[in-house]
Amino acid sequence: MRGNRSGGGKRWDGAARYALLPLRVFLGVTFVYAGLDKLTDSSFLRDAGAGSVGETMRAVRDSSALPALVDLALESPVGFGWAIAAGELAVGIGTLLGLFTRVAALGGALISLSLWLTVSWASDPYYYGNDLPYLMAWIPLVLAGAPLLSLDARRRARRQAAGG
Repeated sequence: MRGNRSGGGKRWDGAARYALLPLRVFLGVTFVYAGLDKLTDSSFLRDAGAGSVGETMRAVRDSSALPALVDLALESPVGFGWAIAAGELAVGIGTLLGLFTRVAALGGALISLSLWLTVSWASDPYYYGNDLPYLMAWIPLVLAGAPLLSLDARRRARRQAAGG
């Protein structure tokens, strides 16, 4: 078995370099879509009414882990809706391009954490809520960034070529 490992190890090392790419593409596309969906939904960016961010926040206020965070969002639901949509869009674009990937991934993790602690906190059992798996999915990108097929990797290569 040891003999097979040395030849297969090189192939595995090459494949491992690409391991985060599917996750990066999935999260990037999903967050771009989520941001655009919010920005183009005529009912989401409203204080009240079916499908509005304000109505959603009022509906989850008493069941959330952090009602104070929901209260903060309710001070300006439309502003909060714009912030979430713009944040998702920025995170998604940064993740797809691999530009400041760790920062983008941290932003994605914070958005997912805030949504988990507010909107999907009451999901029972907990794994029915979708925000916790998103939070966990962002962590590898926070830790590793985008070492391959990214603007970050291109910038790093240019710095190394310049001797810096």
